[in-house]
Amino acid sequence: MSKVNQRLKVLFAIVLCLSPFVIRAQTTPTGKSYDSNKPERPTTTAPQYPSPVTFTDITKQTGINFKHEASPTAQKYLLETMGAGVALLDYDNDGRLDVFFTNGAQLLDPMPKGKMPDKSNPKFWNRLYRQKVDGTFEDATEKAGVKGAGYGFGVAVGDYDRDGFADLFVAHYGGAVFYRNNGNGTFTDVITKLGITVDGWATSAGFFDYDRDGRLDLLVTRYVVWDFETGALVCGDARPGYRAYCHPDNFKATTALLFHQKTDGTFENVSEKSGITQTKGKSLGVAFADFDGDGWTDVFIANDNSEQQLFRNLGGSGRFEDSALAAGVAFDDKGKYFSGMGVDAADYDGDGRQDVFITALSNETYPLYRNTGDLLFDYVTQSSGVAQITILGAGWGVKWIDVDNDGRRDLFVAQSHVLDTIEKTNSLLKYKQAPLLMRNTEKGFQNVSLAAGDVFKTDLAARGMAAGDLDNDGDADVIISQINSTPVVLRNDGTKNHWIGIDLRGTKSAPNGEGARIVVTEANGRKQFFDASNSGSYLAANDARIIVGLGNAASVKQIEIRWTGGKIQTIQNPAINRYHSIKEQ
Repeated sequence: MSKVNQRLKVLFAIVLCLSPFVIRAQTTPTGKSYDSNKPERPTTTAPQYPSPVTFTDITKQTGINFKHEASPTAQKYLLETMGAGVALLDYDNDGRLDVFFTNGAQLLDPMPKGKMPDKSNPKFWNRLYRQKVDGTFEDATEKAGVKGAGYGFGVAVGDYDRDGFADLFVAHYGGAVFYRNNGNGTFTDVITKLGITVDGWATSAGFFDYDRDGRLDLLVTRYVVWDFETGALVCGDARPGYRAYCHPDNFKATTALLFHQKTDGTFENVSEKSGITQTKGKSLGVAFADFDGDGWTDVFIANDNSEQQLFRNLGGSGRFEDSALAAGVAFDDKGKYFSGMGVDAADYDGDGRQDVFITALSNETYPLYRNTGDLLFDYVTQSSGVAQITILGAGWGVKWIDVDNDGRRDLFVAQSHVLDTIEKTNSLLKYKQAPLLMRNTEKGFQNVSLAAGDVFKTDLAARGMAAGDLDNDGDADVIISQINSTPVVLRNDGTKNHWIGIDLRGTKSAPNGEGARIVVTEANGRKQFFDASNSGSYLAANDARIIVGLGNAASVKQIEIRWTGGKIQTIQNPAINRYHSIKEQ
């Protein structure tokens, strides 16, 4: 079937889905719950394959003793099941990654009118863990001054003031905190000073340089229009122990926020004039990449049971256009909504174009969109093998990671159902679920989870997930943040494959090279393509360094960096199996 016919088929399905004769009423005495998405029993089960790598749970050895506090209530406020963000950053510039966790806040049962969640009790503080020389971590929260405010969700990391130290933006219900890194192990909240105001339910956030002026801008996603009064619906089953968290269909969509950094270091809200507010969504994850190859960073937002959004950057105009429908990524292949949670972008097939993977809920499969050029995408969830693997899963955090450094990006997914009551009403599904590892074979994806370590046999209440090289050994490790529980720190035990690491330092361009296109050419001619960004996943910020897996290649011919400032810089014959700090010339 031609691409034109495929897109006409999808558009026809969309018209049917939006017909007033098939839209279900949203204002009912009891609200709709996620349990309405009941999967049929799959006819076949995806086979398991050998894994080239093992992940080891080292949480206890690290000394990280954080516990996320969701503060669950009998009211089943939707906040309780959506949280647990995590970030990797080197805040003290000692060359070792540190870890930041967002936390909930105290909810009363029920919440009085006008009252907001209380974070004063230390068990609800966000937590910052500093990595020591021996690889263990110490709690630096109080010393750093980052205990936070509100019921926390996502986190973004970036050096907004170009002083060489990573700053933190933390989103929470009802607002946000912007921590400037003082360079001495402490942070100061400067959100008011910077002119940033965030209202509503802020979820994920990310720094990027959309106008290529060398200053980081900030995008904040927001979930739904929600408060403790409208959110007190009785959803699912009213019997004791059966009440469920409400489906987003019960609440109105909203818009993302875009803040442009001015020359004086303050920020201007350009959400409306940039075009970011032209469409609404129920937004959770965000990823940044140059999807059309024009040199300007675009924005992909994962939306829960509403159209996905792909904001194409229109270049020097400072405006964006939502191109998701025309690009073929707004819906699935049947023209239906799905529960977009986490999202990440990468070139998984080596054609130089950035592809998109989104996590979703049970019976939806996890959508994989292959970029075919000219800002058009093919829905390849079925043909790639991903659909069969993910039909019963419920995914949140996700990263494209070359886990075995063979030069192909694999998929690591943190999983758990949204409903802690799901097992009472659906025998096929579980609330806690094991993580998922899908290996990229070039011909498709294989489920290698069960052979990749005991953690893949361990059920988790996972939400946020971040990836980075915690031990600086050249492979990506993973941290999974659990809701109302402790995080899981996973060490990648690696392979004998070669690698090269890239750590960008912009001078005219963004501080960590955000938005730069990196092309690595191996001695055998194989090329790998990367867009610099530490965003992607769900409520998370990742290691900003880029790890390039080389397989058994003994050398790299060239690294080419196309900086957003316009300079093209090449490094010839760089040494492998080490990191390179590359300063913009």
